[in-house]
Amino acid sequence: MSEQINSHERLTNVEERLTRLESLLVSINEKLEQRSNVGEVDTEKAEEFRQWVTNYVSMRLQQLVPETCDHPNEAALQDGPFLDNTTVPCTEEVEHRVKRIPIPFVREMVVQRVAENARQAGVERVDIDFFEEAATF
Repeated sequence: MSEQINSHERLTNVEERLTRLESLLVSINEKLEQRSNVGEVDTEKAEEFRQWVTNYVSMRLQQLVPETCDHPNEAALQDGPFLDNTTVPCTEEVEHRVKRIPIPFVREMVVQRVAENARQAGVERVDIDFFEEAATF
């Protein structure tokens, strides 16, 4: 029950932040439109700025909103944690280390590389030593 309340509070906080961010973006957009009417703004720089804002907002949303996933059934949980989106078992320490990677596509690349190396090496469970060795590019 407390997890639902905590999730609801987090969702409410994210929605409030998004509302503030949206109002700031509208304000910035209005200012850019006013200046573009005067002809003072370089359209290429304005577009670069808009792209930067879009990328930044996307990154922050990925950090603030937890990723949704399908949870495995209880029988699958008995084997312990797995590397994200794979069938390769790992230790809880490895699972924690993977979750600390802040950029989702980098996290996915690391997980896929470690999973591939574990399959090739015939490793039954990825431990932290194997993870550190296999995750090095």
